Amino acid sequence: MSLRSFIVSESGAVTVDWVVLTAALVGLALAVTSVVSGGIEDLAKDISRVLSNIEIKTAFDS
Repeated sequence: MSLRSFIVSESGAVTVDWVVLTAALVGLALAVTSVVSGGIEDLAKDISRVLSNIEIKTAFDS
């Protein structure tokens, strides 16, 4: 196989496309995770604070 026919060949082009798209999606997911994680942590702390202040009754009042 000559160099010219190798360069013109498109045998592995789909694989390369999928690798690039997958890498882009993983990068996007990591970026979204880093942006959203702070807000989720704050919300979890707020929920924990509210739930810890709820009094649970263990018996019915008569």
